[in-house]
Amino acid sequence: MGKVLWEPSEDTIKNTNMYSFMQTVNQSRKQDFKDYNQLYQWSIENIPDFWDLMWKFADIRASRPYQQVVDNQTKMPGAKWFTGATLNFAENLLRFKDDRTALIFKGEARDSVRLTYSELYDEVARVAKSLRESGVSIGDRVVGFMPNMPESIIAMLAAVSVGATWSSCSPDFGIKGVLDRFGQIKPKVLFTADGYFFKGKEIDSLDIISNIIKKLPSIERVVVIPYTRETVDIDRIPNAVHYHDFKSGDSGLEIEFEQLPFDHPLYIMYSSGTTGLPKCMVQSAGGILINHLKELLLHTDLKRQDTIFYFTTCGWMMWNWLTSSLAVGATIVLYDGNPFHPHPGVLWEMAQNEKITVFGTSAGYLAALQASNVKPGKEYDLTRLRAVLSTGSPLSVEGFQFVYKNIKEDLQLASISGGTDLNGCFILGNPMEPVYEGELQCRGLAMKVEAFDENGNPVVRQQGELVCSAPFPSMPIYFWDDPDNRKYHNAYFDVYPGIWRHGDYIEITDNGGVIIYGRSDATLNPGGVRIGTSDIYRQVEQLKEIDDSVVIGQTWKNDIRIILFVKIAGNIKLTDDLKNKIKQTIRKNTSPRHVPAKIISVPDIPYTLNMKKVELAVKKVVENKPVLNKDALSNPEVLDYYADIKELQED
Repeated sequence: MGKVLWEPSEDTIKNTNMYSFMQTVNQSRKQDFKDYNQLYQWSIENIPDFWDLMWKFADIRASRPYQQVVDNQTKMPGAKWFTGATLNFAENLLRFKDDRTALIFKGEARDSVRLTYSELYDEVARVAKSLRESGVSIGDRVVGFMPNMPESIIAMLAAVSVGATWSSCSPDFGIKGVLDRFGQIKPKVLFTADGYFFKGKEIDSLDIISNIIKKLPSIERVVVIPYTRETVDIDRIPNAVHYHDFKSGDSGLEIEFEQLPFDHPLYIMYSSGTTGLPKCMVQSAGGILINHLKELLLHTDLKRQDTIFYFTTCGWMMWNWLTSSLAVGATIVLYDGNPFHPHPGVLWEMAQNEKITVFGTSAGYLAALQASNVKPGKEYDLTRLRAVLSTGSPLSVEGFQFVYKNIKEDLQLASISGGTDLNGCFILGNPMEPVYEGELQCRGLAMKVEAFDENGNPVVRQQGELVCSAPFPSMPIYFWDDPDNRKYHNAYFDVYPGIWRHGDYIEITDNGGVIIYGRSDATLNPGGVRIGTSDIYRQVEQLKEIDDSVVIGQTWKNDIRIILFVKIAGNIKLTDDLKNKIKQTIRKNTSPRHVPAKIISVPDIPYTLNMKKVELAVKKVVENKPVLNKDALSNPEVLDYYADIKELQED
């Protein structure tokens, strides 16, 4: 068990939504739970009961009640949730129509822009009316190629209010990356900004859009939002219209929310696409709504008075997750730009100025802050900050220590983990329990998460494969263009029939927390012993001589040998002495099996657009296999460094 870094007071615990929900369970189900572990065990043993109470606790708005919570809680995939209910996702997010701030938008070198809940409702109503008049109806696809700005949320809410299905990509996707995604789902309307800012540069989006439209004949209307300039020439884009000309000029409109089944398609999300054409995962309105509200209300303890921020783009599921905070009535902060421009503390300056209470980011960003010697807690007033959320990759022990030493001592650090596939988390924060160094706090309520050993048996205090052995509402309802469900089945259920295999390598601890060791498909197997890549990253990150690294297993002489690629800091050279220092650090703090057979210097490390290291792409290049979709990478040119390295052909 790791060191306790934070523990909530008794008063803090009793003021949480989680505690309130636990009392609801105690009263309505005649229980006497005192802590989270008891509540969690009940939730996975009484899954229909849990979701029934969650529906009521979240005050989900539906025009018709459900007849049954779940038809078959042993069926995965294929369980039907909340049959008979009709609702609208946008109606649940737009339940508030008052003068409290709904959205704060901050762009690079731009002053903050605010939108109240009543103003947001009015904007959505005007765009929704225009979408109807443009012929958009139930089941049509509406897409966004947008920065993380208010109009992205407005367009999404307007589209789903009329029953359309929403999908989005961030504007840093290349033409092929966008076509690989939108080309599959054949959208009717596309929303785009004229461009975006990054590191002080204005980047044009309209050339990309004009090329995309040529190959997307399904698109009947392109709505262009001016962002980087006041006047935008859209003549080169077929069927284009300015946003202000598109949205209705009427005021005081009431939105006609289409009432749809619980499992009506809400979002189409995409796999990373680094191993082929991205899979299009279709997710249900009701499933996403109730799962997001569980995670926001209970695990994040989000309340109306909170101001929540997540550093994300519209191409990452954390944008969808953040947007659902509107259903709680909280204030959402949106940021578009580079998190280190014009200075490394820009997001913390924003946190100070906007009085952010919940700050969400990635483990990669926290590691970059640490490497840059930024100390937000000493440089900015973070009095209001009560929680930091981290996801995207495992947060190292040193990352935990950095947060408490250099951001704030008295806050809840919630390292969370899940995926685009479920648009949510398997493992989350818990405002009622302590934070242990290096551990994610808890498995999510009603998520029957287990670690399976190589024989498919559940284990505790032992590394294993992350599985979920009971269905949950936010599972994809299907994959696009997958009539026999073969792609869906192969993605999660080909190893353990009827059990979701997620692809992470984890350990469940004695106190109910979880340690993540990396992707299970990237685990290393020297001598047949499974090793998580995060064990090695954790040691390498401690060395000031190393900026970044990526580790793979190379097939070599009927075994696997560990190869560590390092990006050296500054003008330092990878000498034999430095290699020995790296090896000794890894050996001392892990085991001899973790020590790499080769340490090789490279100019840079490849990442996806969502800032995840791509060990598998590096492994493919090293093994002279094709990387099929480089457009999913933020820096695909980097892979060229890993091809034909002579040292990898030697003992």
